[in-house]
Amino acid sequence: MDNLPSERIKALGLQLPPAPPPAGLYKPVLVVDNFLYVSGQGPMQMDGSLMTGRVGDDLNLGQGKLAAEQVGLTMLSTIITHFGSVDKIKRVVKVLGMVNSTPEFKQHPLVINGFSELMADVFGNDKGVGVRSAVGMMLPGNIPVEIEAMFEIHQ
Repeated sequence: MDNLPSERIKALGLQLPPAPPPAGLYKPVLVVDNFLYVSGQGPMQMDGSLMTGRVGDDLNLGQGKLAAEQVGLTMLSTIITHFGSVDKIKRVVKVLGMVNSTPEFKQHPLVINGFSELMADVFGNDKGVGVRSAVGMMLPGNIPVEIEAMFEIHQ
């Protein structure tokens, strides 16, 4: 997998939704030194609406995992829109995955795998996987998944 992340996106046939506008007073992305920080992203659909639902209630594990993958597509779109190119990314460093779930749901890491597997597909099995946390909580707008991430960028 030596080709560029942008080429992998095309080869995988991935469709990126529109980058969401900020929903409050924050920057969608911020570069500090050689790190790119991406604010929490929700699962934006191609029509510009957000997926909704609670895992363990109206969404099952598989649907939650698909929502996490959609967050990954949204994040790639946000990076391209506000940073310029995914090809400037050297590796995934840290991911915080938040799952809107019932108190009984216990498989948060498996939901966030939808995001992590996409990053591995785009950036490679080594550089696409960083450290990660996956937790359950209530999320704004009843979105099923929100993820924030930190990437190392090429200087």
